[in-house]
Amino acid sequence: MSCIRPWFCPSSISATLTDPASKLVTGEFKTTSLNFHGTKERIKKMFDKIELSVSSYDTAWVAMVPSPDCPETPCFPECTKWILENQLGDGSWSLPHGNPLLVKDALSSTLACILALKRWGIGEEQINKGLRFIELNSASVTDNEQHKPIGFDIIFPGMIEYAKDLDLNLPLKPTDINSMLHRRALELTSGGGKNLEGRRAYLAYVSEGIGKLQDWEMAMKYQRKNGSLFNSPSTTAAAFIHIQDAECLHYIRSLLQKFGNAVPTIYPLDIYARLSMVDALERLGIDRHFRKERKFVLDETYRFWLQGEEEIFSDNATCALAFRILRLNGYDVSLDTLNQFSEDHFSNSLGGYLKDSGAALELYRALQLSYPDESLLEKQNSRTSYFLKQGLSNVSLCGDRLRKNIIGEVHDALNFPDHANLQRLAIRGRIKHYATDDTRILKTSYRCSTIGNQDFLKLAVEDFNICQSIQREELKHIERWVVERRLDKLKFARQKEAYCYFSAAATLFAPELSDARMSWAKNSVLATVVDDFFDVGGSEEELVNLIELIERWDVNGSADFCSEKVEIIYSAIHSTISEIGEKSFGWQGRDVKSHVIKIWLDLLKSMLTEAQWSSNKSVPTLDEYMTTAHVSSALGPIVLPALYFVGPKLSEEVAGHPELLNLYKVTSTCGRLLNDWRSFKRESEEGKLNAISLYMIHSGGASTEEETIEHFKGLIDSQRRQLLQLVLQEKDSIIPRPCKDLFWNMIKLLHTFYMKDDGFTSNEMRNVVKAIINEPISLDEL
Repeated sequence: MSCIRPWFCPSSISATLTDPASKLVTGEFKTTSLNFHGTKERIKKMFDKIELSVSSYDTAWVAMVPSPDCPETPCFPECTKWILENQLGDGSWSLPHGNPLLVKDALSSTLACILALKRWGIGEEQINKGLRFIELNSASVTDNEQHKPIGFDIIFPGMIEYAKDLDLNLPLKPTDINSMLHRRALELTSGGGKNLEGRRAYLAYVSEGIGKLQDWEMAMKYQRKNGSLFNSPSTTAAAFIHIQDAECLHYIRSLLQKFGNAVPTIYPLDIYARLSMVDALERLGIDRHFRKERKFVLDETYRFWLQGEEEIFSDNATCALAFRILRLNGYDVSLDTLNQFSEDHFSNSLGGYLKDSGAALELYRALQLSYPDESLLEKQNSRTSYFLKQGLSNVSLCGDRLRKNIIGEVHDALNFPDHANLQRLAIRGRIKHYATDDTRILKTSYRCSTIGNQDFLKLAVEDFNICQSIQREELKHIERWVVERRLDKLKFARQKEAYCYFSAAATLFAPELSDARMSWAKNSVLATVVDDFFDVGGSEEELVNLIELIERWDVNGSADFCSEKVEIIYSAIHSTISEIGEKSFGWQGRDVKSHVIKIWLDLLKSMLTEAQWSSNKSVPTLDEYMTTAHVSSALGPIVLPALYFVGPKLSEEVAGHPELLNLYKVTSTCGRLLNDWRSFKRESEEGKLNAISLYMIHSGGASTEEETIEHFKGLIDSQRRQLLQLVLQEKDSIIPRPCKDLFWNMIKLLHTFYMKDDGFTSNEMRNVVKAIINEPISLDEL
């Protein structure tokens, strides 16, 4: 593609078509270019090795496991050695540079390490330093402002009882100890309400805090194929300590073989971590730099999916994330495999019991990808939405500063669904709110290298600003082009070149897609002008004249034009189609001009039909209207020529294939219905007919305005889901995915424009255009 030139060729940006970093090769930008490539290389290495933070809490419980052959000695002395060598300067054991709201987490980890050392009679100096830390921070035990790790009210008092058994005096107030033991007793005896299964899972998960009181037969029902309970080293260690299960011991040994002398708080996590990495790169707009690495992860995940890999299907969040990413990338993941999402599975799971908004959010996002015939997912979608809304309305959740990022994500997911979220605008928002220190909390805090990574943010900011600088130059070209083609002289026409270019840049933002953006933007400007010309600016004679001229194509002189308006519009359309024809040689190896002429003629003739209906006061049937209106929505000249500039070669046969025509028809129908819904009241006041008013007329008064609008909202939803299925499914499809994505991008654009009203009249769009095109992101300000 390096030989392809953009529609305009300022020397400052022409080198960017193959690599956004390639423009930064001289002078002051050389360092930036090297940093760009260096950041990419560091990220690529992360695909090969997932790094998890060490958990002093879980390592302590593994250290307490006795040898099967000699119960008076530790089975894993290397873990006790690690504890001795890794106490922090303040006497605690916890994540370095921990959040000040995680003192309870540090207290829990510190007490576990003290118990491990005391259990084997070693490390008196470290024990005393740890006890000193507990004494100095004892007030945090009952501080409700402090974040509580999962199960803290059961586990910490349980460790206090174990300390008594070891004759270890803890520097805690007797009143605080009694209060904690009382709270633990209440937790252990309280019922789970409707969520009995979720409560059983929770009690099994915090087994180390229950100890001898645990129903171990019940707890072992949650043992996984790898021998663990919940992939938790601490829970699994506690199970072996109490019932000496061989599979538990096997799991722990396998961990230490992999990690050495310390363990993480959850393992395995590789599938979730790699999928989270792919998801983050996609959502930050930089996944195109890692196509090979992404493909490997997706292929491997799909293989595991087909094999029913427990690491995927035993965890709601991992399963939902895998489903979403695989389906979005064209892999065949069926509803049958998602039976665990049916009914009340999530609410009856451990995540549901713990009100895990992160897992619920993953599920909600996955359910947005349901196809028209997947009603089971739709019902679950409503339940998950309700669950998330309840979480947002919960004061304690919203006030939790540790979870402010997930709260923001939940809010955006509920208020800005993916089908109404412009990719570039969403990327900007995600960059600005990306958490580079995304510490996660289970029974203890942990970090993962692929979650909350500084390099992801750095690359995303640089990439965004590079793309934006190119787009600013392109917009200037569009503005000059409007003047050169005299389109600004047409006083009846809306001057919306910034919006029109923005609609291209918001969806086709990669530097190498310059030709596609310029085709999209110019044709969008022309479609807006022509729409106004046929609506208010031209007489019937002028409209017919314009169509005849396009049909003839080559015009000899000004005598052929019945007005200056016709001459301006014809000349602009002619020159733009000619440019597309010339450009198409570089991408397609052939001239596509004749196809683009036909696209434009189809639009003009449909608009003429509607103009004649209006002039004659005709009332077409709804079918007659939609047959014309899906073409007159003017998406054809915008989307269809751009297909030739997104990469794949399209033969004449493919360009006219029923699959592509269906993609266009479904997109245009959905777009027309959106437009008619949002403009119904305004057009009714102006005496214009559209789908809504025609439906009411032909119903003979049987359908009220409210009922009609609800009916059409259902049709819009159905059309959108049908399009999603056409875009994502690869079986029996001959249209390349980059081409199909243009139709989905257009639907997202239309849903955004018509989220509240007619997008062209929305003041909010001005700020959006400004943010996308004119406002760079500063890494230092994030």
